[in-house]
Amino acid sequence: MARIESSSLPNGLPLHRVELPTRSTTILVAFDAGARTERPEENGMAHFLEHLVFKGGQKYDDYRKVNQTAETMGAVLNAYTSHDLVAFHITCRAEVAAEAIDLLTDFVGRPKIDAEELDRERGVVIQEIARSNDQPSVIAEHLIDRAAFGDHPLGRPVLGPEEHLRDTFTRDGILAFRRRQWVGSRGGAFIVGNVDHLPEDNELAELFGRFPSISANGGSEPAPPFAPTTLVEQRESAQSHLRMSYRPSIDPRAPAERAALAVYSTLLGGSMGSRLFDEIREQRGLAYSVYALDHSFADVPILQLSAGLESGKCVEAFTRMREIVDELRTEGPSEEEVERARAYAAGRRVLAFENTNAVARHAAQQTVVFGQDIDPDKAIEALDAVTYEQVVEVGRGISEQLSVACVGPHDQAEFS
Repeated sequence: MARIESSSLPNGLPLHRVELPTRSTTILVAFDAGARTERPEENGMAHFLEHLVFKGGQKYDDYRKVNQTAETMGAVLNAYTSHDLVAFHITCRAEVAAEAIDLLTDFVGRPKIDAEELDRERGVVIQEIARSNDQPSVIAEHLIDRAAFGDHPLGRPVLGPEEHLRDTFTRDGILAFRRRQWVGSRGGAFIVGNVDHLPEDNELAELFGRFPSISANGGSEPAPPFAPTTLVEQRESAQSHLRMSYRPSIDPRAPAERAALAVYSTLLGGSMGSRLFDEIREQRGLAYSVYALDHSFADVPILQLSAGLESGKCVEAFTRMREIVDELRTEGPSEEEVERARAYAAGRRVLAFENTNAVARHAAQQTVVFGQDIDPDKAIEALDAVTYEQVVEVGRGISEQLSVACVGPHDQAEFS
């Protein structure tokens, strides 16, 4: 069982300690400052800022000191930006947790954002965007976001467009975005794993106090109404990348309903025993990759089906995948399917939570996005508690309409 202690630091940043019986410790700091919080002209700024802080802070004042200090303590240092949030994390052996906190809070809490490094990093992120645009599967992900959410921030790519990196982003604009969105009350610090070697409380407060105390003056737009759209990027290729996006009718802020959606998406396409994998791949041989996944933003849930397949089989696969969702809506799953999917979803969560970084990421999502309980054991219990009736209800509530995105030698009429 995890032992959890939560407190609020003087700068408004919540601090959560999640004690687990491990030899490692993960320290993660997250803010409600993902791509969803960007204004149109800022698209890509949250991710670019994530890159820039790694160039150094006050104590570790260049990228070499940051990287080499982490390596010297045998730690793994990284970050991620999603539509939901931005997070920075370091995982280390427990004995060097104090040094890891010192490093992370220095360059993330008080970064230099050097103008020369900013210009140099533009080219790196432009290359990252170019690499993404060379991958049809990534293009399909961008298309389905736009098809599902239009010009809303949830419909824009996290990396943003190349022209923003080249022409728009200034140091002043980036600092203004940080002041607006990196707010303690809309973030959290998480220490997960072995907590036997942490500094005293007053030293912890001083280290995490490197994040400035800022009043909340930003936010994000509410999710738009569902307006199903089909988008196709035509490419003369032998392979196609298909994405289908539905809106479930669950309340995304209800943990039990999110758990039921997770079990539903598992039996639909989350395992080798799922309906999509069994029929689309094994029985019909229509796709080499086919799966379903669910995600809940703060105010809207999504169910996405994905396939990578031979172009000549794309429309047949699309038709049958849509029929499978319709069948689950009208006929429901079998009790055996639900039982197997529930066990698989919960077991997969148990295995994931053997990793302190996974627990820290879960805790950040829970508290920063939803403002809810971060206990990993309760997340597993929620999946174990899902009933057959709840999964049937989820299936009935999946929208009949859907957004579609495809990259390949097709046109929109094929997916009507």
